[in-house]
Amino acid sequence: MRVGLFVTCLVDLMRPSIGFAALQLLEDAGCEVIVPTTQTCCGQPGYNSGDRAAAQVLARKVLGEFKECDYVVIPSGSCSGMIKTHYPELLSDVPQARAEVEWLIARTWELTDFLANVLKLERVPGTFSGTVTYHDACSGLREMGVKSQPRALLDKVPGLQLKEMSTPEQCCGFGGTFSVKYGDISARICDQKCDDVVATGADALVLGDLGCMLNIEGRLRRRGDMRTRVLHVAEVLAGSKPDGG
Repeated sequence: MRVGLFVTCLVDLMRPSIGFAALQLLEDAGCEVIVPTTQTCCGQPGYNSGDRAAAQVLARKVLGEFKECDYVVIPSGSCSGMIKTHYPELLSDVPQARAEVEWLIARTWELTDFLANVLKLERVPGTFSGTVTYHDACSGLREMGVKSQPRALLDKVPGLQLKEMSTPEQCCGFGGTFSVKYGDISARICDQKCDDVVATGADALVLGDLGCMLNIEGRLRRRGDMRTRVLHVAEVLAGSKPDGG
């Protein structure tokens, strides 16, 4: 099974340990993992900002980079959602790419969905001593149907106890450029999420999208919370340490 790992530009630039954790999980499960060295961005920032032409260039680049893979796996509900949900519309005026788009979206999976429902993992290499709470990032939940998969995998981590928030599906306020354009609103939404996280008393917040991670962790730290760790689910499942920690 040849699995193409789409690292995502944000992981590559901000927290490479997530990419290495995803790689470890896939290889540990017996996959032959292909990581195209030319990969960059899925095109989502341009698409969301109205730069359709730039987004199309990047989307067609992705089509070419992963064409030799049986599956494309992404440690991000946001980027996998961009491909599966928005590529058909984005490339609708490029008829010669239609077959390639259909091929790609049929093979694209969010990481935990792939681990749980394709590989059907019965064990994971990581261990964790303590409690975690899980945030359902919007794109993963609403575009990729990711909800039970990460929880089922976390249940396989020795020593880990999951403590649910009262509203784990509530948005963290990131929304890409939304957090820049509407900073005050975004901060208020994130404060509500932080209150929910802290109320669980969990040692760590775990989630599957780095954009949301950066948003929530940044808000927690600005509020003076230096205790609550913020981890990507791949890092927990693989038992890897975040960059610099």
